[in-house]
Amino acid sequence: MERDIKEPFYIRYYSGHAGKFGHEFLEFDFRVQGDGRSAIARYANNSNYRNDSLIRKEMSVSALVVEQIKKIIMESEIMKEDDARWPEKNREGKQELEIRLGSEHISFETSKLGSLNDVQQSDDPEGLRVFYYLVQDLKALMFSLIALHFKIKPI
Repeated sequence: MERDIKEPFYIRYYSGHAGKFGHEFLEFDFRVQGDGRSAIARYANNSNYRNDSLIRKEMSVSALVVEQIKKIIMESEIMKEDDARWPEKNREGKQELEIRLGSEHISFETSKLGSLNDVQQSDDPEGLRVFYYLVQDLKALMFSLIALHFKIKPI
């Protein structure tokens, strides 16, 4: 499905908790710029374990990268899902995924998922599986972009 390059597009992922070492989180987003020919990708990782500090990265990505992200989202069919029966956030933390794709806007919130076993034991294993694999794909893409752009290994 070919989408208009100038359509509004935004995606944000957050995973975090407040614990023994303070507010620890991983967050990234992609936001298309005005003309639609590029996007700003932002990444933040905060861990106070062993006195680590906040890691922030920001880069510009091309329309081809944006189109690939849109393709990943559309093929996952996440826009058809509903988080009403997913595990609620808890003391272990939470995950959030927000997507704006053209006129569609959707936001999800669930607990942290340690493994596919957590997904299978939920009240909505099919829908949560879509979320789980999409998040894995988006994280892998972001870590690859960071490694290519900054020549470092992200945490």
